[in-house]
Amino acid sequence: MSRGEHLLQEQYGTTKRASSFYENQMLNYLNNKMTEFISKQGMMFISTADSNGNCDSSFRAGSKGFVRVIDDKTIIFPEYKGNGVMASLGNIIENPHIGLMFIDFFENSIGLHVNGKAAIIENSELSSFNIPEEIINDIKEKEGNKPERWVMVKVDEAYIHCSKHIPKLQHMNKKLYRGTEDEEQKSGDFFKTKQSMKQ
Repeated sequence: MSRGEHLLQEQYGTTKRASSFYENQMLNYLNNKMTEFISKQGMMFISTADSNGNCDSSFRAGSKGFVRVIDDKTIIFPEYKGNGVMASLGNIIENPHIGLMFIDFFENSIGLHVNGKAAIIENSELSSFNIPEEIINDIKEKEGNKPERWVMVKVDEAYIHCSKHIPKLQHMNKKLYRGTEDEEQKSGDFFKTKQSMKQ
């Protein structure tokens, strides 16, 4: 619990409710149900901050199970080709703290927070970690050479995001253009920022 959480819980009278949550809902590892949940997800949101605390949030997606649980304290996820800015990875170099948010919008309308410390792993380094052979084989089969590198997260906290405000959505067919440089497919200037800069 952070000092800010403690102060606000006292100020707003939620200490007892918060204590119950910490005692009954928060783990410092991933249990079997959490591992199973992550294996079914095809997207997540991540949050990072630089050494000055300037925050950034980002979206990651892949095939179901693109985030792999190595053991109850370790997660890895691939970094595919992006815009080259590397905001999240740049923050990780300065400040390893990371927050992952998995939300199942389609089946159970439930979320899972995973907070921990992240490190960047190059493809050539994967074999030097104690990753089970079945996971390595799954990575080779499903990822091929798509990942440019990986992020490894050591889990500090894992806890539920309750379902009451999570909408139920429906999967729609959309052709994905991974790694494309085609501006039309990327919708690269959807918000017309190039025009705004010229004004």
